[in-house]
Order: sequence, then structure tokens, then C-alpha cells
Amino acid sequence: MPIIQFRLNGAAMAVDADPDQMLLDVLRGRLGVTGAHFGCGANECGACYVMVGDRAMASCDMPLWSVADKDVVTVEGLGTIEAPHPLQRAFISEQAMQCGHCVSGILVSAAALLKRNPSPTEAEVRAALDRNLCRCGSHNRMIRAVLRAAAEMAAT
Repeated sequence: MPIIQFRLNGAAMAVDADPDQMLLDVLRGRLGVTGAHFGCGANECGACYVMVGDRAMASCDMPLWSVADKDVVTVEGLGTIEAPHPLQRAFISEQAMQCGHCVSGILVSAAALLKRNPSPTEAEVRAALDRNLCRCGSHNRMIRAVLRAAAEMAAT
């Protein structure tokens, strides 16, 4: 099997795996990075989103070969307990999560949006998170949290 090289959360990776294996399976099974969750397996729910470059993408139907030589960021790469990302702080402050299954994908989607557009409107935040499904009913709090994080990031 060929070795696929990419950067995961800033660290160089060299993975000896089937290049057609889904990135989500490699992240969770081989690399022990479990923040991206399996939801639908068909790029329909957003639970498995990772950031590739400045775009949130479904890792459940993304073959490993497609991230060769690219930067991949999972929710684990956004911040730490000691130094959380502004989005993570804002989600906690706004109580914008309940069960947690969808939140990692939503945080990644929001981070990708803020990377491309540091001052989004509410409509732009809603559009960026539209592909992420959440059954907990926390959507309005999530929108407020993303706008709060954007304002915090703009002030620094």
C-alpha cells in the first residue's frame, strides 16, 4: 500500500493505508482522532466534517488519497482545554450544545467560515451551518455563538 502524507492539526502524518479508505475511518481507527463522528456515511449530516484548507468537508465519503499533501483540521486541532478556540468558548458561553454528536462538525464548519470570512452576517452563518444536522434544537444558540466568536476574534 502507498503511504499517504498530509498534515493533521498541524502535524505531519504518513499513513500506510488503502488510499481509497475513507478519511473518517483512518482518523478514528488508525490515528485515534475521534472528534469527527460517524453520522450518516453519505455526506448528509455534517457530524464527520473536517476542515481541508478553508472548507468544511465530509470525511465519511472522502478517500484518504484526496487529502495527500493537504492540511486537515479536526475539532481537536481548533483549541485545547488550556487554550480553547474562541468558537469553543462561545459555544460554552451560549450553551450551544446538548448531546454533542453534531457539535464537532458544526465547530469545524464555523471555523472554516471564519477562516474565509472573519465578519460574517447572521445570514452567512446560517448558510454555512445549513448542511449540519442537529436534533437538539440548539441552532439559534449556535448562530449566536458563532457571531460571538467572530466578534471576539475581531477584537483581538
